[in-house]
Amino acid sequence: MRTDDKSKVISDLEYDLLTVLQNKAEAVQTYESYIEDAQQANSQPCVELLQRLREQDKQQAQEIRRHLQEVMQKGKM
Repeated sequence: MRTDDKSKVISDLEYDLLTVLQNKAEAVQTYESYIEDAQQANSQPCVELLQRLREQDKQQAQEIRRHLQEVMQKGKM
């Protein structure tokens, strides 16, 4: 998101973090469908893998959110 600094509503960094956070949030929701597919296939190892990946994405989303809050409050980290 490159534009004239004077016309920016949010910084490039804020935009980047928001985009990454959105992608993580969408991934967390999508994992539910994948987990159901693995359960229907009776593949417990895949269920466990997908659950771990979902949890990792949740943790990463929380970390991104903390960084975003910091950047929005202070303008940078």
